Amino acid sequence: QYVVMDGDTLEPLKIVSTRGMTVDTQEYHPEPRVAAIFASHELPEFIVNVKETGHILLVNYANIDALTVTDIGAARFLHDGGWDRSKRYFLTAANQSNKVAVVDSKDRKLAALVDVYKIPHPGRGANLDDPEHGPVWVTSALGNDKVTFLGTDPVGHKGKAWKVVRVLKGQGGGSLFVKSHPQSNNLWVDTPLNPNEAISQSVAVFDVRNLDAGYEVLPIAAWAELGEGPKRVVQPEYNRKGDEVWFSVWSGKEQESAIVVVDDKSRKLKHVI
Repeated sequence: QYVVMDGDTLEPLKIVSTRGMTVDTQEYHPEPRVAAIFASHELPEFIVNVKETGHILLVNYANIDALTVTDIGAARFLHDGGWDRSKRYFLTAANQSNKVAVVDSKDRKLAALVDVYKIPHPGRGANLDDPEHGPVWVTSALGNDKVTFLGTDPVGHKGKAWKVVRVLKGQGGGSLFVKSHPQSNNLWVDTPLNPNEAISQSVAVFDVRNLDAGYEVLPIAAWAELGEGPKRVVQPEYNRKGDEVWFSVWSGKEQESAIVVVDDKSRKLKHVI
């Protein structure tokens, strides 16, 4: 189920069930989970991913007492996603279906359903300007070492929009997040769930201006100088200015963890928290 709440008081105003039929086999699912909710920049709507059934719901809340819901059939096992740079198109992974769904939030329809490599896991994804293909949105994957670029400009690069235009080789599978910033030339790719400690405790960073050059590996966990523990490096996040990247270094609850701050331009350690 999903809940529409008052924005000031968080009082629940409407609780709506997500039970229903799967988008492919048309089988009833009694407990499909909501995997992500995004607010539209075009309309008074929430975009709701229903994981197990593969439906994307456009929930118009202009009239709470008479909710209007547009049901878009996408692909099963929807997970997280994010906006393209224009904030019109919502791109979201259907990870066990090995697809990325693209929703046009202005025209309120499915713009594309793109085949990608095994178990895509973009987090919010990363938007950047590919030197060859123009504006793209990037996802990494749990199931392989591929970093996949999808064209996102249906006006200026119409022939490349909603297609895989570039695939890079990362450190390995087990990635959860990719990240870039409009003020940066870097693309960061984590691999916290890779079984190889050297990979799960480090991060790969590509130069957007020279993507064919491969990646540099930064030993984030080693920089943290922690004791025993898995020390998985996860979820790069920029500060607002775009000159720092912050990483979580995860260990067990009885072990020490850390946040590592890296200078984006020099790729050098700046601080450990």
